[in-house]
Amino acid sequence: MSRAEAVRAVSPLWTLGLFRSELLTTFRRWRTLALLGVLAAVPVLVGIAVRIETGDGSSAGGGGGGGPAFISQITNNGLFLVFTALAATLPFFLPMAIGVVAGDAVAGEANAGTLRYLLVAPAGRTRLLLTKYATVMTFCLVATLVVAVSALITGALLFPLGDLTTISGTRISFSEGLARALLIALVVAVSLIGVAALGLFVSTLTNSGIAAMATTVGLLITVQIVDQIPQLHAVHPYLFSHYWLSFADLMREPVYWDDLTRNLGLQALYAAVFGSAAWARFTAKDISA
Repeated sequence: MSRAEAVRAVSPLWTLGLFRSELLTTFRRWRTLALLGVLAAVPVLVGIAVRIETGDGSSAGGGGGGGPAFISQITNNGLFLVFTALAATLPFFLPMAIGVVAGDAVAGEANAGTLRYLLVAPAGRTRLLLTKYATVMTFCLVATLVVAVSALITGALLFPLGDLTTISGTRISFSEGLARALLIALVVAVSLIGVAALGLFVSTLTNSGIAAMATTVGLLITVQIVDQIPQLHAVHPYLFSHYWLSFADLMREPVYWDDLTRNLGLQALYAAVFGSAAWARFTAKDISA
């Protein structure tokens, strides 16, 4: 490799260019746009359903807690639709979308025959893998914000906005509630980094993008089922999905941080373990396609 090539190989600008290229490639795919469209539609459907159900003056969810914890408050304040939509999409829709994108990150390139050409460029396997992971994490954030923004717009159109009551019964201003909604969206996005790392690891194990996506989503469903079996309660605290809904504690006064910190710590652990496994596999993988 020449001196000019060596300089280019370590250039931060070149790395940013690679990241930009990965972002454009990911967000221009019809599959990605379809996933974001489905995520944006969920809050609209929830909002319309609540509006229809409460049209006769009855309370949402029948007043018996037959839905997410915030659903009964939507008719009083449309901002609660943001929290309800995130609670409704986090167990399956959001992680499924992340699993599809992460599972296709490496395996999809191998299946299309473009992975070898990416490695011919002065990227290096480690840098390419980090760029792929950064792209998936960016999708985590974008997908979560799509749900939150769609819910906010729908809530503003269908229900009143104003000061809101926290889970603890205290009143906070609308601006503070909006700030907490943004913080909750960020926490939800960070809660998905474990799934992103798992999907990326699976993606390095096969050259079939469909197989990697199906395996990641299958593992996600399996973990969710295990988390619902009482007899397996001993392993529940170690499952990446166990503390996902702890973001509701941000709507308490004062905020309960215990489960939130456990969730973030668990996601960091999953990201470290499966990220390292993905790196070990990818750097030793025989790239023939």
